[in-house]
Amino acid sequence: MTSVALPTIVRTGEEIRKRVRDAQRSGQRVGVIPTMGALHRGHLSLVDAAREECDLVIATVFVNPTQFAPHEDFDRYPRDLDRDAALLGERQCDLVFAPSVDEMYPKGFETSVDVGSVADPLEGERRPTHFAGVATVVLKLLNLVPADFAYFGRKDYQQTLVVGQMIRDLNLPTQLRVCATVREADGLAMSSRNAYLSPDDRQRAVALSQSLALASQMVDMGERDVVRLRAAMMNVLDQAGGIDLDYISFVRSGTMDPVDSIASTTVVLIAARVGKTRLIDNREIG
Repeated sequence: MTSVALPTIVRTGEEIRKRVRDAQRSGQRVGVIPTMGALHRGHLSLVDAAREECDLVIATVFVNPTQFAPHEDFDRYPRDLDRDAALLGERQCDLVFAPSVDEMYPKGFETSVDVGSVADPLEGERRPTHFAGVATVVLKLLNLVPADFAYFGRKDYQQTLVVGQMIRDLNLPTQLRVCATVREADGLAMSSRNAYLSPDDRQRAVALSQSLALASQMVDMGERDVVRLRAAMMNVLDQAGGIDLDYISFVRSGTMDPVDSIASTTVVLIAARVGKTRLIDNREIG
């Protein structure tokens, strides 16, 4: 039985930036996967994507306090760097950048990034400080890890638009790669927060992906009216029981612009609480 080489863990921004610059000077392409740890197969698929086109693959593991509101789950968010490093080693990740909060936000830190209208609806309405925290930490990470490519999962659709807007507006040299959502065998989108679900809630949670699949099937059969599509999705959630719907939204693909009828490629976004756990998912239809 062969042993798996663990990735090197780097704690300081100065060291990780030097390693990236040294690699790029030698002609290597560098890929980075920003994560908050608690890794699952969705994260690891991003490592696989980076491994396919990059010579040096770096994962960042940092639970970012600025994207959590005071009432959210920052303190209990799962943290296990040894487990994460072992999983990354199995995928041939080269380096893990795991800075402390003080390294990322030293005393006196005050700057934040506002990416504008793409961050305003849906998650932005319900978590007003969230995307400023996301954009700020991703900008800092891409300055400290100035990779050629950054890999994000499509499950966090609005987040990928926020990061893309920031990269374009601030002329960052890193290219954004958005990779497909990875799902459990029953369709539930992979999420670190799935670990919070009780066994009963875990069974109910699959209704989110089932409702999205139903919407896709209805569009394939000719339905175009968003009101009827939303009603059918809500019926699936109601039948599952124990699901507190936050929103169902239909937007033009690549934007956060709402649509009333499916005239072109559309993304359906859903957010709901299953028990005490808030989950999000989305699917492209049309």
